Amino acid sequence: MQETILNIYLIIENGLIISYRAISYSIEGTDDKKISFLKSRAKENFNSAEEFDAPQNKKQLFMPYSKFSRLESQGMQFQLFENIFNKYQVPQNPLICVTPVVDGIVLSD
Repeated sequence: MQETILNIYLIIENGLIISYRAISYSIEGTDDKKISFLKSRAKENFNSAEEFDAPQNKKQLFMPYSKFSRLESQGMQFQLFENIFNKYQVPQNPLICVTPVVDGIVLSD
């Protein structure tokens, strides 16, 4: 069965997440196959990914990557991607691969 999966990029400058990018794919297979597929496409598809706004606090400051890491360790990072999930109409708990892009360098395995 085909499933919509996403590569989500965290655009990080000076330790702050200043925007997101995302690209979707519709493929079938096991979750392991899908994750491998996402990782294999992370670098090559970064430039064609659509840009999204990153959240800012009440003082219009961007989130530090260290705070994102804490949210991720608690499994709460998905809340930050709601606008991306809505755009691509993915089901609840979609399969995603999150790739940091630090000062213009895509950090993928």
